[in-house]
Amino acid sequence: MECILFRHGIAVERADWDGEESLRPLTPKGAEKTREAAAGLLRLELEPGYLWTSPLARAFDTAKIIRQMLCPRIELHVHEVLQPEASPGKLLALLASLPLDSTVICVGHEPHLGETAGLLLFGKPVTGLSFKKAGACCLRFLETPKAGRAELRWWMGPSQLRSLR
Repeated sequence: MECILFRHGIAVERADWDGEESLRPLTPKGAEKTREAAAGLLRLELEPGYLWTSPLARAFDTAKIIRQMLCPRIELHVHEVLQPEASPGKLLALLASLPLDSTVICVGHEPHLGETAGLLLFGKPVTGLSFKKAGACCLRFLETPKAGRAELRWWMGPSQLRSLR
């Protein structure tokens, strides 16, 4: 199994947003940079069978861009386990329910994605693992996903993904 963790693109700043936090959208620049990062994912020849996203607008909008550019035939699924305050263990349990030959892209937030990467790689959340906006990593499981059993295939910031175009 391959699991790509992808952080949402640049969103409107909290101080500049008067609406509900869950509805805070990507900025036009954030959407464009996300498109460019997704174009980089294309160069990696990923074949995702699953695309999951947090329900928050900025992640959902990011996932829609990824779907449009990378995997328009698969359905986008919203999962509460990708919200910023969710337990990384809940995402691990969801990953373990997939077939071993799956490739899944999970679009979410910091610090949740960094904590999840720590759990998958080292068996517990660790400090120092964080994603830039529109950055991603690919983790591989050779058997049913369990804490500490993932291997890191790659970790790229948005500028690195964009340079792959």
